[in-house]
Amino acid sequence: MLKSKKIKKQKKKVKKVKKNKLINKIKSPSKTIQKKTTNAGSDEKPEIKKIKKQATEKRIYNLKDFVVYPKHGVGQVIAIEKANIGEINIQFYKILVEKEKLTLTVPINQQSKLRPIASSNQINKCVSILKTKPKIKRTMWSRRAQEYDQKINSGKIYELAEVVKDLNKNTDIIADQSYSERQLFEKAYERLKSEFEAVLKISSEEVKKKMDKALGRTSDIENTE
Repeated sequence: MLKSKKIKKQKKKVKKVKKNKLINKIKSPSKTIQKKTTNAGSDEKPEIKKIKKQATEKRIYNLKDFVVYPKHGVGQVIAIEKANIGEINIQFYKILVEKEKLTLTVPINQQSKLRPIASSNQINKCVSILKTKPKIKRTMWSRRAQEYDQKINSGKIYELAEVVKDLNKNTDIIADQSYSERQLFEKAYERLKSEFEAVLKISSEEVKKKMDKALGRTSDIENTE
């Protein structure tokens, strides 16, 4: 009798354990569903943080510093100003491009296109580029003109020097160049000349003499004589 009672008790315990396991299995999915719903709810209502200050880049320019903006050439920082736009404090440079009579407004956090003017060593390398022979390409002029224009607007001083060298005809006589060639040459020549002036701190006439000497250019008067 005692043995039969013990067996009955053991069977009851086993049944209870099985029931508890089944209850836990049934409960667990409901928990996961609740977690998912709470996560979905959090996605619907993200926290919005207001940006109070403008992110800045490492490079800092000061007043009267010369900089190069690829599409416009050499300019000078004439002001550093602040403005509040949409609750964001924005700091920006005002840059005067004297050759084009243009004032640019460049936010400090968007100054990746700006670069400082060249060093004296870079200017010397440009002079050596101007002294080399021009590369003669046999491709169509329209394609070459596009390549030259891209180099001029790249903001890279060595590419600018290459355009001046390649389009140089060693003379100022207009008949020796087509109109489009002349335009591109003058654009590249003036851009390079303005950077020479800013770096070397000499007059426009002295820079012209230096560049023309490197290019081996002769004037109209010398040719007519």
